[in-house]
Amino acid sequence: MKAEIQVNKEKVISEIDNRLYGSFIEHLGRAVYHGIYEPNHETADDMGFRQDVLDTVREMEVPLVRYPGGNFVSGYHWEDGTGDRAKRPKRMELAWSSVETNEVGIDEFQEWAKRVGTDIMMAVNLGTRGPEEAGNVVEYCNSRTDTHFANMRRENGFEEPFGIRTWCLGNEMDGPWQIGHKTPKEYARTACEAAKIMKWTDETIELVACGSSHQNMETFGEWEETVLREAYEHIDYLSMHEYYGNPDNDTPGYLGCSIDMDNFITKVATICDKIKKEKGSDKDIYLSFDEWNVWFHSQEQDKKVPRWQIAPPLLEDIYNMEDALVVGCLLNTLINHADRVKIACLAQLVNVIAPIMTVNGGKMWLQTIFYPYMYACRYGRGKAMKTEVACDTYSAGGKEAIPYVDCSVVWNEEKDGVTIFVVNRNLKDAVETSFSLAGFEDYKMIEHKVLDHEDMKAVNSPEKPDTVVPREGVGMENGTVTLEPHSYHMIRLKK
Repeated sequence: MKAEIQVNKEKVISEIDNRLYGSFIEHLGRAVYHGIYEPNHETADDMGFRQDVLDTVREMEVPLVRYPGGNFVSGYHWEDGTGDRAKRPKRMELAWSSVETNEVGIDEFQEWAKRVGTDIMMAVNLGTRGPEEAGNVVEYCNSRTDTHFANMRRENGFEEPFGIRTWCLGNEMDGPWQIGHKTPKEYARTACEAAKIMKWTDETIELVACGSSHQNMETFGEWEETVLREAYEHIDYLSMHEYYGNPDNDTPGYLGCSIDMDNFITKVATICDKIKKEKGSDKDIYLSFDEWNVWFHSQEQDKKVPRWQIAPPLLEDIYNMEDALVVGCLLNTLINHADRVKIACLAQLVNVIAPIMTVNGGKMWLQTIFYPYMYACRYGRGKAMKTEVACDTYSAGGKEAIPYVDCSVVWNEEKDGVTIFVVNRNLKDAVETSFSLAGFEDYKMIEHKVLDHEDMKAVNSPEKPDTVVPREGVGMENGTVTLEPHSYHMIRLKK
């Protein structure tokens, strides 16, 4: 089987916002406690952060981490995570039926983010709280004024503001599962007023309003239009969430799920443009796909976890080879929509539906999905190039014309480099793939990594962490690369 991939130096989709490769840490399960924070661990630093995790996230170059939720944020009092730890309250955490100790809050997390070298995307509680409290936390985090909440930060030991620039106006407020669930009109009014107060407090911040929790919600479309009509001039982004899975064990169909993501992005962008035209505005609303991943493996085991524990093992999906291919295709889709999707967050980063896993008191290990995500974080910076792929297609899972070869290409002009991310969805056959890179003729391959395994259900584990890991590819001959069956490839070219 053959395929041809064409790229032209003159055909650029968009400059990629580095935040496209963001992630997410919620106060859920073992993401915070025993994930990024474990003060009794042998690698713990002076603040109790696991340095094995911290070093790995730093090396990945994750640009942005959304915090503290997620469903958690809709019942959260941000003040609980500030000041003297000995005086912080333990709370019943209703979103995940757990006990929240508040040992880690914004005071600690902003320091973790600095040590990692990442920015924070902070979410505010618009479930049980409202616009005033949203403005208060912005003042605490960002203000230099001689006023109550800025002085409260100073009293807690932080003279300099945290400088958090990206903020979420709540989380999944259209969902009946959400604490403080709202109708479209209720949320639109609350979000609009919160946005005004937050930007009056700090005019430099950017705001993400909640879109639908997923595209199959009954109010999808109506929700987006209502929120945009109410708050258009006060917000900058509209959020999107979607998780993918293979509960029916239909691997060919599952490998095509990035087509659903592609369609979802197109639908929401069209709605944004409709309201822009309706309002006669010069302003574009961009998209924040701030929750996306594979999530289905752990759903049955989560039902058996006792309630009201501290940091119980929740949402601990163990990812296999086919999941890594799907994540690779989803990343390609985000890159190919970089003109509209400016922020995206792989949910989540550690232990909870995550690429990085830890053993309480023990080792850290990496899941199969770690590798395509890490390569995108490190080598996906620059300009997304328009990529034309000519290859055979197949039908599966109710989808027609799924291309066997899925690809995105990024040109980093500053570093004179081109990175190609490509997936072969064919389960049986290799694909001889030729690359026509017009304008990049003087670029030569410097690296080729391949992630594959004969068993699509192969997983990594603490005992066998190297079952599915990247290997060196054979390289490019005369502009052609052979893509092994069901394989992911990261190819770097240098001028």
